[in-house]
Amino acid sequence: MTDSEGPVILYTSNRCGQARMVEEFLREHLSRLEIVNIDADPDGRRRLIEINGGYASVPTVILPDGRRLTEPPLSLLRQTLGIEDTGLAERVRRILTGA
Repeated sequence: MTDSEGPVILYTSNRCGQARMVEEFLREHLSRLEIVNIDADPDGRRRLIEINGGYASVPTVILPDGRRLTEPPLSLLRQTLGIEDTGLAERVRRILTGA
């Protein structure tokens, strides 16, 4: 994805561990991210329910091209957004070396 595209929109909630994990992942990898917390934004909650056909399912990710990913695993987000999976060994090496 390029910065010339619109932002990725993430619908999230304080009560969902998976949504918090997806939010952290997207914050780490994207420069253009709009976050809608449905616990704090009633209008956002209503939009999410419309988007998901009557369900307030989080996390829901809306891509700049309009595609919707509801409760996506991180592997699908990596694939869809073109984010390389460095693998566990490489992530541990980076943490240990400060790289």
